Amino acid sequence: MIIKPDKNKLRQRRHMRVRGKISGTAERPRLSVYRSNNNIYAQLIDDVKGVTLASASTLDSEVSGKTKTDQAASVGELIAKRGAAKNIKNVVFDRGGYLYHGRVAALATAARENGLQF
Repeated sequence: MIIKPDKNKLRQRRHMRVRGKISGTAERPRLSVYRSNNNIYAQLIDDVKGVTLASASTLDSEVSGKTKTDQAASVGELIAKRGAAKNIKNVVFDRGGYLYHGRVAALATAARENGLQF
């Protein structure tokens, strides 16, 4: 019998490895991405104080799009606007252990196009 590796456990290990190297501050918060099967969530986090400065997800009413990738791009646009409202321009991107592909890449691209720099 062959035991398959747990994809989520492997992702969490990658995420913790990256989190040992990056951290968000008030001047340059961490843009953290979490992707579930149906939704995608983004947060701007100040790790020094341990607070979330802004957040957006596909559960927000402002998010639109037919496909999950379109919705992720809409979340990226929304998080950039909410960050700009709090004078946040520079961020550290934390992809959460996910591949920079598909929904994660769409969110990052939309956030860049709407003013966030990373």
